[in-house]
Amino acid sequence: MFNKLLIANRGEIACRVIRTARRMGIPTVAVYSDADARALHVAMADEAVHIGPAPASQSYIVIDRIMDAIRETGADAVHPGYGFLSENRRFAEALATEGVAFIGPPASAIEAMGDKITSKKLAREAGVNTVPGAGGLIEDAEEAVRIAREVGYPVMLKASAGGGGKGMRIAWNDDEAREGFQSSKNEAASSFGDDRIFIEKFVTSPRHIEIQVLADGHGNCIYLGERECSIQRRNQKVIEEAPSPFLDAETRRKMGEQACALAQAVGYTSAGTVEFIVDGERNFYFLEMNTRLQVEHPVTELITGVDLVEQMIRVAAGERLAHAQEAIRLNGWAIESRLYAEDPYRNFLPSIGRLTRYRPPGELSSDSAVVRNDTGVYEGGEISMYYDPMIAKLCTWAPDRDGALAAMREALDAFEVEGIGHNLPFLSAVMDHPRFAAGDITTAFIAEEYPEGFAGVELPEPLLHRVAAAATAMYRVAEIRRARISGRMDHHERKVGDEWVVRLQGKTWPVTVQADREGATVRINDHTAHRVTSDWVPGRPLARLEVDGTPLVMKVGRITGGYRLRLRGADLRVQILTPLQAEMAAHLPEKQPPDTSRQLLCPMPGLVVGLHVGEGDEVHEGQPLATVEAMKMENILRAERKGRVAAIRAEPGASLAVDDVIMEFE
Repeated sequence: MFNKLLIANRGEIACRVIRTARRMGIPTVAVYSDADARALHVAMADEAVHIGPAPASQSYIVIDRIMDAIRETGADAVHPGYGFLSENRRFAEALATEGVAFIGPPASAIEAMGDKITSKKLAREAGVNTVPGAGGLIEDAEEAVRIAREVGYPVMLKASAGGGGKGMRIAWNDDEAREGFQSSKNEAASSFGDDRIFIEKFVTSPRHIEIQVLADGHGNCIYLGERECSIQRRNQKVIEEAPSPFLDAETRRKMGEQACALAQAVGYTSAGTVEFIVDGERNFYFLEMNTRLQVEHPVTELITGVDLVEQMIRVAAGERLAHAQEAIRLNGWAIESRLYAEDPYRNFLPSIGRLTRYRPPGELSSDSAVVRNDTGVYEGGEISMYYDPMIAKLCTWAPDRDGALAAMREALDAFEVEGIGHNLPFLSAVMDHPRFAAGDITTAFIAEEYPEGFAGVELPEPLLHRVAAAATAMYRVAEIRRARISGRMDHHERKVGDEWVVRLQGKTWPVTVQADREGATVRINDHTAHRVTSDWVPGRPLARLEVDGTPLVMKVGRITGGYRLRLRGADLRVQILTPLQAEMAAHLPEKQPPDTSRQLLCPMPGLVVGLHVGEGDEVHEGQPLATVEAMKMENILRAERKGRVAAIRAEPGASLAVDDVIMEFE
C-alpha cells in the first residue's frame, strides 16, 4: 500500500478522499491556492503545500506546480478527484515518469475516452450505440454554424476535454451557434486548459442515465448499477439518484455490459462512468466516458456498500477487485442534492461571500435511513469566485424511493446556510414536485417546469395551516418569555393571550390557542384544530416540531410581529397579531421597491469580460449588452426591451458586486 497520498484537488472531493485515506491509514497531502489557504481540506490533511495564485489556471491545473508539491512531500501516489487534472493525459504521464502512482486509469485510456470525438469512434467499434452527430473539431464560429446546419438544429456544442457542464451550450439557430461556440471555447480554456470544441445532435426530452464501472489491472471489470442524472440546469447536474426510477433489470444489464465492454476495449482500470442518453422506449445511446470519480458517486456507494475511493486506491496499488459482478446487489434507494452557492431567485446566478452560518443536518446511518453530507466548507469560511460554486452534496438513503424522498425533504429543511445566496429552496421545491415524486423526469424537467425561473413556492393550504399553528404556538412561548422579563406577569401565570390573527402567503386567519404542559392546541377559523408539540425556545434558528404527530422542520428568523419561516422551498413572512393590531395593519400601505428599469445591474459578483455596446447605441430586445464571468461560467446579459444606452458605468476587467450598475438607458 502507499506511504503518502497527495490529493490534486480542493473542496469537498479533497475532503472526501482524505476521509477514506485516513480510514486506510494512509497519510495525506493537500495542495492549495492563495484563495484556499484556510480551506477545510487544508486543515484535514496531514500536510499542505501552497501551489500558487487563486485562478485555477495558475495553480490547480498547472502540472509543474503539482509535481513540485509531490517532490517536496515525497508522496508516492496522487488522487486527482474530479475536474482540474483528473482527465489530463499529460498529468498521468508526468506521474508515471516520476514513479508516482496515479489513482485513476492509464494515460492511454484517458486519451482515448477523454477526447469525446475519439471516444465515440471507439464506442462504435466496441458495439456501443452512439448518439447522432458530426465528427471533427470546430475551428471558428462560422464553421460551427455550417456544421450545425448539416447536423440539424438543435445541436450541442461541447468542449472535447470538458465535463461537469463546463464548455457546453445548446444552439437552436445560427446566432446561438456563433455565441455558443465562443462561450464554450472560453469556458473550456479557463476550466481545462483545452479549448477544442465539437458538435453533436441534441436529442430532445432524453433521460441522462450513467453506469458506474470499476476495473482492475488483472482483466476484471464490473458495473455497480446506474445513476439517474436527468435533473440538470445549464447542462449541470443538480439532483441524482440511484437506481433510476425508469430502468428495468434487463435494460440495466445491457447498459452495464456495454459499459464494461467499452472499458475493457481501452484497457481501462480504476473507477469510471459511462454516460448514456435513454429515450422513452429505453433505447440508450453512448454520450461519453468520464475517466475519473464522478461528483455523484455517493449514491452508488449508498446502494451498493462499496467505497469507490478505497477501491480506486487498491486498484492503483495493484490489487484485484474485492467484488465479483454476481456479488453486487442494489439495496434500497439513494438521492443526492447538490447545494450550490447560487441565487435561485436571480436565475441561479453565482453568489460569493462568507458563510455566516453553516449547519448541515446531522449525519446518521441505520437500517431504515442514512443522511450523508459531503462538504468542503465550514461556518465562517469564504465562498470564492474562482471555483465551482458547489458547497455540499447532501445524500439520503432509505429502503425505497418514497423513504429516501421523505428523508431528503426533512434534511433540506434542517440545512442552515446564511450569508450567501444558495439553492436550498429550489432543491426543496423539486423534491415536492409531483413530476419528480412520480419519477416522470427528463433533462428538460427544469426548463419545462420553471420556464420563467424560480420565484419560490406557494405552499398548499393544509400545510399552511400546520405552519400557522406552529408559528402561533412558537409566538405564544416568546410572548410569555418577554412578559416575564419585563415583569408584566409572574412565573406562575401561564396565559398571555388566547386569540390571535395569523397573516402569511397573502392569507389571514383568526386563531385560538389552548396551551397545556405538553404543548398547544391551535384552532384556525374556529373549526380546524392542530396539536403542536416542540422543545423549541425563542432565539433558536431551527425549529423541530410535531404538528398532529407529523414532523415539521423550519428555519426561523425573527421579524417585527412574527417570524420569517423557511421550509419546503417557501420563504414566508408570518405575522401573529392581536385582533386590534390586525385591524390597524390592514390600512397600512405596502413599501414599493425602487425603480431600476432604466439600469443594467450586475446580477452576481463577477468580472466584466466584455461590453458589447457603447454610449448612444440603440439596442433591441435580446441583444447582448455585457458578459460577466463568475465561478468559471460566462453569463451574457441581454437587453429586456428596445432602448438607447445613456451611460456606461463599468469597464472590462472590473470586479463588480451584486446590483452594481453596468450601464444606464435613456
